[in-house]
Amino acid sequence: MSFPDPAKSSPDSDLEQQMEYLRKGTVEIIREEELREKLLSKRPLRIKAGFDPTAPDLHLGHTVLLRKLKHFQDLGHTVIFLIGDFTGMIGDPSGRSATRPPLRREEIAANAETYKAQVFKILNPERTMVEFNSAWLSSLSSTDLVRLCSHYTVARLLERDDFSNRYKKGIPISVHELLYPLLQGYDSVALEADVEMGGTDQKFNLLVGRELQREYGLTSQVVITVPILEGLDGVQKMSKSLSNAIGLTELPQEMFGKLMSVSDAMMYRYYELLTDMSLAEIAQMKQKAASGDLHPMEIKIGLARRIISDFHSPQAAREAEEEFRRVFQNREQPTEIETRTLAVEAVLAKTDGTETTERTDKTDQPIKLDRLLAKVGLAASVSEASRKLREGAVSINGRRHREPLYHLDTSHPHELLVQVGRHHLKVVLEPPKQ
Repeated sequence: MSFPDPAKSSPDSDLEQQMEYLRKGTVEIIREEELREKLLSKRPLRIKAGFDPTAPDLHLGHTVLLRKLKHFQDLGHTVIFLIGDFTGMIGDPSGRSATRPPLRREEIAANAETYKAQVFKILNPERTMVEFNSAWLSSLSSTDLVRLCSHYTVARLLERDDFSNRYKKGIPISVHELLYPLLQGYDSVALEADVEMGGTDQKFNLLVGRELQREYGLTSQVVITVPILEGLDGVQKMSKSLSNAIGLTELPQEMFGKLMSVSDAMMYRYYELLTDMSLAEIAQMKQKAASGDLHPMEIKIGLARRIISDFHSPQAAREAEEEFRRVFQNREQPTEIETRTLAVEAVLAKTDGTETTERTDKTDQPIKLDRLLAKVGLAASVSEASRKLREGAVSINGRRHREPLYHLDTSHPHELLVQVGRHHLKVVLEPPKQ
């Protein structure tokens, strides 16, 4: 998105265009009039976002926030990419019903390094400050910590839904968990942030930072929340643990295939949250699709092409598109298929009468396809795999398969070419160990 030359446009029109760009892909801006005032100051703002290094790999769900940070950079502002190496040892209790085990320093350090390598696929390194909150939190004295705690009440902390629910149900809340939002808020004090951003699940913590800045005599930060991106199933939030995520380090072909499995309705949300296209451009695409001037398949291919170009290269995106068209539009097999190895015992059907088979040969036994699909990641769960089988979305070695059981000779290894929708996977089933 381009912006007018300030010398040739009025301040009001320029500000409105910036506000429109910054509103895109957000849920809430607290408060919008304060953001306007900060933008009118014409000074580079300090835009903070914190990341707890709890896992080594980022996925597209994380990039919703990263892209919004980039939009501030596009307008000339500075992003503070804050790695919560100190708070990571506590673990963010947001949305959790039990105390999270603290991470070890070695895990945090390793994960932080991978974060830095991945975020600059979106953020401009020249406009990014990478900070670690251990720089100030580890040096807080006992007096400093008591002073920090004096600025907030237990009653206010218990207004947070997860704390409130656990307290009412008698589920233990450790004291260090109560400190988490205060320490995250103190990050904003230490960094003198003008704006702090995070997912909607972080709203409480972000507002704590806003209040603590006032308590410490600073101007309050503006709080901006972004939505939690739904995963490939279009229902639950994107998460690797739910097998509905697209990792930033995945191969281009794998990313392309997964993006093409997104529903037509969900792809417009992906355009809004995962690309720099304006809302007006996205609305125009919708209109063309509704009128029949543009096929939804081509819109989705465009989405995949844009995202893969961002995280790999335009050349990689073109090659992934060519492979997709060859395999799925021309009905050819992919040239490269990922292989997963699985012990056949893990997917054998029970023989206690609950799952029966007509076969009597001990080596010719049935395996449960729904269990297999879930274990190799072609379905988020066994129940989802069962649904895919019933819908006829599963093929084994080129033949559509709807039955839950698949018979094979378990005395030697088997290679199964498994296709679920647009995803291909070669599964090697190893025989039982003698």
